Amino acid sequence: MVRKQEEVLSERKQSPFHGKGDITVRNLLNGPEELDHKGRVFAHTTVYPGSALGYHVHEKESETYYILSGHGMFNDNGHLVLVSAGDVTFTGAGQGHSIEALGEEPLEMIALILYHDEK
Repeated sequence: MVRKQEEVLSERKQSPFHGKGDITVRNLLNGPEELDHKGRVFAHTTVYPGSALGYHVHEKESETYYILSGHGMFNDNGHLVLVSAGDVTFTGAGQGHSIEALGEEPLEMIALILYHDEK
């Protein structure tokens, strides 16, 4: 499968998870079917200056962010960490996180949510 840039579904969202401002999510793969039912999100996400995804907990799934550009404040279960291009964050099942764009430029990242395999 090849998905051309103009075929990527894009959605602007306001205050995700009771955050602030706006984000844009470009679904690189569309839902569980395209992730072989092993996850639900593989997306290029933009967090605009002054915007944030609010703190939320992942149950039975994990989320990874790969920061492409910009700067942000990542809340890793209550521990605040500055992140920038090249950094990777991981939030495991049962853990929580949030992220806020800092500075004048948007925070661009790849987000991947995979289902937690219960054994």
